Amino acid sequence: MALEHGHSPKDIAARLDAQNSSGGLRDAIFGGIDGTVTTFAIVAGVQGAGLPASIVIALGLANVLADGFSMAAGNYAGIKAVADDRRRLWQVEERHIRENPQGERDELAQILARKGLRDQVLEDATTMISANKTQWINMMMAEEYGLPPVADRPVRAAMVIFGAFVLAGMLPLIPYIVGLTPAFSWSIAIAALTFFGIGTIKSSWSLAPWWRSGLETLLIGGVAAAVAYVVGALFHV
Repeated sequence: MALEHGHSPKDIAARLDAQNSSGGLRDAIFGGIDGTVTTFAIVAGVQGAGLPASIVIALGLANVLADGFSMAAGNYAGIKAVADDRRRLWQVEERHIRENPQGERDELAQILARKGLRDQVLEDATTMISANKTQWINMMMAEEYGLPPVADRPVRAAMVIFGAFVLAGMLPLIPYIVGLTPAFSWSIAIAALTFFGIGTIKSSWSLAPWWRSGLETLLIGGVAAAVAYVVGALFHV
């Protein structure tokens, strides 16, 4: 059986660099799933209430733009808060290294000891890492505070989520916008394909096969749409 990745120096360096990159694909999948779920739930709810297609379009577009912006703004605020906290803690560690270097070396030695280093190897590793202040603080960020070595970029993350939300959220509205009939059946088919497609992409981070991940995401979206349709039907005009 072929291994999942290569082990040449170039392959290893590429994987290590990728671990330090921001989760753009993660944000895109999150935004895409949420955009499709919320928009199609509105379509199903309005359809269940028996309202005209113009209402579907109006509410759907309002949802895509307003909820997409809300998600992007919330993601921006959350990531920026983490980035700000990381900068604060970085300054704290810099000051501690400057004012109490031996205490910080003792912390570094304990961290390395918990990873299994002992005796002369532990002493040499502590000396080598503490000789590079940037790498030293990066290790403290990860081991002492549980923060990633590189902070995500909040503006980029917000733009990715907003774009994915709007793009995926618009898909269930296309049949109503272009006048396909029966519009609701077309919308169901498009939303189902979108859910399944996003689920298969999500399988890259799962042990589940692509088809199972696709079906799980399709089930989640289907349940949300069914609930919205039933609630809308309760107020059928």
